[in-house]
Amino acid sequence: MNREEARSRSARAIRPGSPATRSTTPLTCRAVPARVSLLAGVVAGAVCVGLSTAPASASGTEPVVSRGVTIPTFYNPPTELPAADGALIRTEAMPLGLSIPGLDGRPMPGTATRLMYKSTDSAGQPVAVTGAYIEPSTTWKKPGPRPVVAVASGTMGQGDQCAPSFALQHPLTLNGNTVSVGYESLAIYRILATGAAVVITDYVGLGATDRLHTYANRLDQGHALLDAARAARAVPGASVTTNSPTGLYGYSQGGGASAAAAELQPSYAPDVKLAGTYAGAPPANLTSVIKGIDGSALAGALAWSINGFAQADPDLRAVVEANVSDAGKAALQDASTMCVGDALFGLGFTHSSKWTTNGKSIGDIIADDPRAKAALDKQRIGTLKPAGPVRVATGVQDDIVPHAQARQLAADWCAKGADVTYEAIKLPNLGDKILTNHLVPLITDQGDAISWLTDRLSGKPAASNCQAMPLQP
Repeated sequence: MNREEARSRSARAIRPGSPATRSTTPLTCRAVPARVSLLAGVVAGAVCVGLSTAPASASGTEPVVSRGVTIPTFYNPPTELPAADGALIRTEAMPLGLSIPGLDGRPMPGTATRLMYKSTDSAGQPVAVTGAYIEPSTTWKKPGPRPVVAVASGTMGQGDQCAPSFALQHPLTLNGNTVSVGYESLAIYRILATGAAVVITDYVGLGATDRLHTYANRLDQGHALLDAARAARAVPGASVTTNSPTGLYGYSQGGGASAAAAELQPSYAPDVKLAGTYAGAPPANLTSVIKGIDGSALAGALAWSINGFAQADPDLRAVVEANVSDAGKAALQDASTMCVGDALFGLGFTHSSKWTTNGKSIGDIIADDPRAKAALDKQRIGTLKPAGPVRVATGVQDDIVPHAQARQLAADWCAKGADVTYEAIKLPNLGDKILTNHLVPLITDQGDAISWLTDRLSGKPAASNCQAMPLQP
């Protein structure tokens, strides 16, 4: 059954064992994992996802079809998961879409393995997460053992066909129904060129077919990234071990994930030897970020946020149920299978006031509702001291993931005594709300970010500039 067919059947009961069934919980809880309807499933069944004792399970033999793209059955999680976070569930060889034969016969820039591993979600429940590990062809020539960099992808979308690991194999997905571009390959390949191994997470619910992607959820993302680093050590043929230094790398959504992981590492993954973290344009304060993306070219990201948090948080779910109109529900449902390209074409520059019953923006509704505001406050990054040195970079003109809240993250960490390198990327205004102010810093800072992280992985100390924060824009 493809997702378009499933949506039309959302009002009908799902038979146990049918291809749409994605849950080990009772029948009344199966609507959300099937992803047959966003609000119908989220409102009626999302609480069951959070309270289930085991993650959902897609049929092992029936592939999911998302916007005309068949998702390999590898991405269907099993019913039973291992106990340990970061434990491998399954692996398979994965061809890279952009690869050339090396002189020694090995592919360049490396050999890829598709992964599924166990993590813990924001409700404390076990969850299967997918991703990929790449063993580099290049030798690590700096001091110490070969390190591994856990890459948190920037925003890819909410449909399973948008998964970062899928994009490594299929750099461009374009079929008339969906548009997905594997833009993170540039950073990944540049990291591999240093001789460091790379592991990339698909996040919770992106790729894995049992639930909706919980976009921008700090616990889900932080845990998934740290557990990817753990999983890399167990990949057959991997040269990284428990002694390998680990770096975290991410920009935009990925910057929020790497920042959250750096904060969570001491309590959640003390066994991960964290050498350094790059957090570019991190969405640390979602209340501020919602205002930035509303009405922008990337307005679809607001829909993904609402979808994910409504699935995971009962308070936000109640606010959505009470305030989103039928037209809004249809837009959110449609967005739930979109990639970035689809959202740019289909939802670009949409104002969320068009999705509500009272004509208020989603941001204003959240600001007026203590339950919703408290739910987003729990997502705030910067309340904990990060482990190891961190580099926070933000474009001073960024109006999608607003510069001020990213700068505040660096200031908050500095106040906690963290080792922070803050980089304000000074560029002219390149166009209001059209993504350029957000995307150009990704490219202009990438080389410096990778060089900084490589130095940390080779044991060089960082030079914090917290004392200069008051003078920084």
